[in-house]
Amino acid sequence: MSITKDMVIREIIQSKPEAAEILMAHGMGCVGCPGAQMETLEEAAAVHGMDLQHLMDALNK
Repeated sequence: MSITKDMVIREIIQSKPEAAEILMAHGMGCVGCPGAQMETLEEAAAVHGMDLQHLMDALNK
């Protein structure tokens, strides 16, 4: 399954549990927060000032 920018963080972690470690390693330490239940990867990256493409590349390795 390929991770896309439109996927909700919760959905990403459910489908690929190791994604939580990847997200935290890239500075998104609140993968368990309420926002993660509703935010897309694109929204979360914007809020945290992260490079979306770099993050998607890491998640899709």
